[in-house]
Amino acid sequence: MMTKTTKLQLIVKESGLEASEGNSLLEKFGHYESVAKEWEVKSKKIVVTNSSQTVEMEMAKVARKKFSELRIDLEKSRKEMKEQSLRKSQAIDAVARFLQSLISPIEKHLKTQEDFIKIEDAKKAEEKRISDEKKLEDERLAKLEAERKEQERIRKENIKLQKEAEVREKKMTQERKKAEAERKAIELKAQQAKKESEAKLKAKQDESDRLMRVEKEKADKILNEEKTRAEADRLKAEEVARKKQEVIEKKAREEIEEVEKLAKAEKAKSDEKLAKAKVKSDSEKAEKERVQKLLDEQIECPFCHKKFNI
Repeated sequence: MMTKTTKLQLIVKESGLEASEGNSLLEKFGHYESVAKEWEVKSKKIVVTNSSQTVEMEMAKVARKKFSELRIDLEKSRKEMKEQSLRKSQAIDAVARFLQSLISPIEKHLKTQEDFIKIEDAKKAEEKRISDEKKLEDERLAKLEAERKEQERIRKENIKLQKEAEVREKKMTQERKKAEAERKAIELKAQQAKKESEAKLKAKQDESDRLMRVEKEKADKILNEEKTRAEADRLKAEEVARKKQEVIEKKAREEIEEVEKLAKAEKAKSDEKLAKAKVKSDSEKAEKERVQKLLDEQIECPFCHKKFNI
């Protein structure tokens, strides 16, 4: 006759434990299931509906204490078996760790020997990458330094040209002042000559009033001649001053134009250098991006963690 499989036996069977461990579990906890099944029916028969049923109450108390002790004993047994399982699990882990510590270095060493060429290639690739990056960085710094020096040279050259222009402007201002002073001196001299001439003419005119008519006509003629000469001297002095002023202003304009021409030529030369530097910078940037792309496409060795291209 076949024995009916209990719920507990089914749970143990479905747990996947080995037969010896499953039997040990059933031996430890099997009687709890039988007691619970037995008292499941008995406990339902104890029903209290009024306060006079003291016997049923006492029966319930005794049964409840029995099951309380049974529950405590079950929990104690569970903890004991779980602690044993935990110690067993810890022992298994410790043994496995020890054996892994023996096996892993040997496997790692053999893998290193197996992948010697790959590792060497990865090392060379990494060294080349570092070298290329250093070269690019050195070139970038050198280019920045060259650009800085060129900008500093242009700045100093501009300051020099500006100072030279200021000196020329100052010189032209002084020359204009000098020409203006000379012009005023000529005008003053002409005015003084005119005054002297007029004074002489007046004296002669006063003298002519005492002379006869003929002498007066002669004096008038002399007066007219003196006026003509004085006017000619004045016009001549003004013409000399005007021409000298024009020469000074023309020279000043020519010097200003020369300074502007030099400044434009220097600016064009600077712009050309900056344009060439930008083209070179863009080319170097494109090359660096290409190298970086090659570096990004490298794969990493899972053992030595070195990178190299496929």
